[in-house]
This record gives sequence, C-alpha cells and structure tokens, in this order.
Amino acid sequence: MKRTLVIAFLFFLFLSCSTGNAPKEGKVAPNFELISLDGRQISLAQFRGKVVILDFWATWCKPCRLELPHFVALHEEFGKDALQIIGVSLDRVGSEEVAAFVREWKIPYIVVMGNGEVVRNYGGIRGIPTTFVIDKNGNIYRKYVGYRNKEVFEKDIRTLLQEA
Repeated sequence: MKRTLVIAFLFFLFLSCSTGNAPKEGKVAPNFELISLDGRQISLAQFRGKVVILDFWATWCKPCRLELPHFVALHEEFGKDALQIIGVSLDRVGSEEVAAFVREWKIPYIVVMGNGEVVRNYGGIRGIPTTFVIDKNGNIYRKYVGYRNKEVFEKDIRTLLQEA
C-alpha cells in the first residue's frame, strides 16, 4: 500500500513539472503524435480546420467521468465535420483497460494514450480533467482545469464556429 502511494505521488509530481512552458491562450497548440486505442497514429495537425477539444483525463477520475457524457453529446451535436474531440488518457493501467472503459462508456471520439512528452508540451498537467479548446487554426482558445458543464464547451465551440 505504501509503495503504491509513493508511486502515485511521484507520478503526479512528474505530471505537475514543467509548467514554465505552458502554452497560452492565443498561441499555437503544441502538435503531438500519439497512438489511438485502435492503433492509428493521431496528430493534432491533422485536424486543422476544425475546432478541437483536447481533454486530458483518466478512467479513475470522478470529475473526468462526469464530463464524458458532455463530450459524447457535443460529438453527436456538432458532428465530425466541425468538431474533433480527442481524449488523452493519462491512465497507467494500459491501453487494453482504457479501451474496455471506452467501450463500456460508449465513447465515440478519438482516445489516445498520453505520455510524458505531451504532458510536458502542454505545460505539465497539474490536475485532471484539463481541457484545451483549440480553434480551427490550431491556436489555444481556452484552457480549463477541473470539471466544467457542457454549456461552457458548447459556448466556446459555437463562438469558434461563427468566426471566419
């Protein structure tokens, strides 16, 4: 038990490091290449022209679980042409367990397994969920740490879709 607590503490310490280079609102979101749960290579750059919700989360995180139905509904509401949601799992249980969770919760959008590089590039993730809303040009529009209602994301998406 004590060893598990030490490992968990070290993991979260690792995640919270490197906040000095955190990307700011209005700046280009760092590109990444990660493997989706179905084995595809996914990069942020391939979704230019769409609004992107980039959600750092984990299966064990209660606030993350509360947000999942919001993202599923937004995915259905705005469709694949206007919006891309990418869930970046920070779970350490492995992709098979995360894939089982995704199937159980019927998550229709892309889920990738995060790594230390993407966490560092996004300034260190101090808490989850941490969600970035990225505009069609690949710039960070908003960053949210902690649970948010569906309406918060819906407002951001509608604003970004109305911009020329």
